Amino acid sequence: MGGDRDDAALLRAVAKGGAAGAEALAELYDRHSGWLHARLTRRCADPETVREVLQDTFMTVWRSAGTHRGAEAGGWLWVIAARRLVDAVRARSRAERAPHGHPVYAPPAVAPSAEERVLAGLEYGDVGAALDRISPELRDVLRATVVDGLTTRETARLLGIPEGTVKTRAMRARKELRAALEHIAPLGGTA
Repeated sequence: MGGDRDDAALLRAVAKGGAAGAEALAELYDRHSGWLHARLTRRCADPETVREVLQDTFMTVWRSAGTHRGAEAGGWLWVIAARRLVDAVRARSRAERAPHGHPVYAPPAVAPSAEERVLAGLEYGDVGAALDRISPELRDVLRATVVDGLTTRETARLLGIPEGTVKTRAMRARKELRAALEHIAPLGGTA
């Protein structure tokens, strides 16, 4: 029925919910689950964890499709999946360290990990504010190459653009990000 709808239209339908939202989610799953599964498998050898993370990713999409800000859907999906994978690996690690037969108690973290601080900075700090000032296509390339650590080839496949375009956008993105950061938090200041 809606096989020719773009990802943004599908996400809008998912956000509205109902039967049409469920159909749109199924179409998004059909489009994106294969490459997400392949990338998750490269990062995690446990097929059960990969299946759980993939399912959790699309449950998150179902719950939060309304928060999608129009960026490339593939990049948005990968950020969700990558975070869910980190959460799943941490949970399994805690469970393995717990004495058998005893409930797992995870005390609150005293300080966030370096990864959590970087991700928080990308979303809420000066870097996040600067990222919001650059164009979505440049922001998506930076997130894929810097945050996700993807190669130029992987980024090109993820975003559906040529590798040369990834390189050009990455160069432009870094330049614009530096300018935006300088505008938000000037370096050097006054002595």
